[in-house]
Amino acid sequence: MTKSQVLKKTREYVKGVLADEATGHDWYHIERVVRNAKLIGKKEKADLFVVELAALLHDIADWKFHADPDAGVKLTVKKLKSLKVPKSIIDQVAYIVQYISFKVGKNTHRMTTIEGKVVQDADRLDALGAIGIARAFAYGGYKKRMIYDPKKENETTIGHFYEKILWLTDLMNTKTGYNLALKREKFVKDFLKQFYKEWDGKN
Repeated sequence: MTKSQVLKKTREYVKGVLADEATGHDWYHIERVVRNAKLIGKKEKADLFVVELAALLHDIADWKFHADPDAGVKLTVKKLKSLKVPKSIIDQVAYIVQYISFKVGKNTHRMTTIEGKVVQDADRLDALGAIGIARAFAYGGYKKRMIYDPKKENETTIGHFYEKILWLTDLMNTKTGYNLALKREKFVKDFLKQFYKEWDGKN
């Protein structure tokens, strides 16, 4: 099976698995991460086959929605084996899937491969900017969080921006990812300034 055939089969598989997902970790999130990963990967001279495979599979069983934290890795290995992908490639992709998630600051592992760094940057980039804001509120609704409450901000979606989203730029692994993140971070900060103005009736 050629690389393009493997990518096509993997794309079809992931799209089918995530068809009914509606928490911001849907198929369109995967498509955006793939585009950003290919863009960053090309500039950072990464193996684009590994990058695209990992970007496609990185959320196949997101840890936030599964009891087994290794479900994503297990599904990744199973699928790639069924497609007769070489073990060396499977190992690289599985490594990325294993360690890509932020996990509320609990993932202290630093990616050791350029492909891992690229895909992680692409995933984090999608949590910033206008898309990141939209995804934060979609996930907040799923978790039944209030939009904002000044007395318990850390339990709200607005609090999530300070818990995770505004950390992401400094956590970028590559120069390309960092430069892209800076622009999106500014958009988030401008949004928050406007949010507080409207909250306080100063718009």
